[in-house]
Amino acid sequence: MYPAELVKPMREDLTKVGFEELHTAEAVDAALAKVGTTLVVVNSVCGCAAANARPGARKSLENAKKPDHIVTVFAGVDKEAVDAARGHMVPFPPSSPCMALFKDGELVHMLERHHIEGRPAELIAENLVDAYNDHC
Repeated sequence: MYPAELVKPMREDLTKVGFEELHTAEAVDAALAKVGTTLVVVNSVCGCAAANARPGARKSLENAKKPDHIVTVFAGVDKEAVDAARGHMVPFPPSSPCMALFKDGELVHMLERHHIEGRPAELIAENLVDAYNDHC
C-alpha cells in the first residue's frame, strides 16, 4: 500500500475535475448500479498514469457528450474497491491504469494499460470521446 501523502496529488489530479473517489466494494457496486453512463478510472502511481491516463481522462471531459458519472479507484491503495471494479471489468485482465465505460451497469468500452502506456493523452482522450459519442 502506498502512503496517503504520496498518492494525494495523484488523487487530486482527478478529483479536482469532479471524479468521485470510491474506497469500498459497496461504493463501487452502488456507483455502477446507477442509471446512465459511468466512467471508472483505475488510477495508479506509475508514469503512464501521470503522463497519459489522468491527462487523457481529464481532457476527454471537454467533449459535449460525457458520462453521467465519473469515479475513480486507486490501485495499490483502495484494494477492496479496485478488486470490485476489476470484477465488473471481466473478461479483461486486471491492469492499472485502466479506464472502463459502463452504461446502466454494463461494460461498453475498455482501455487497458497497453492502450494507455506510450500513447499521448490526446489519443487517449480521443478514444474516450469516441466511446462517449457512441454511448452517452
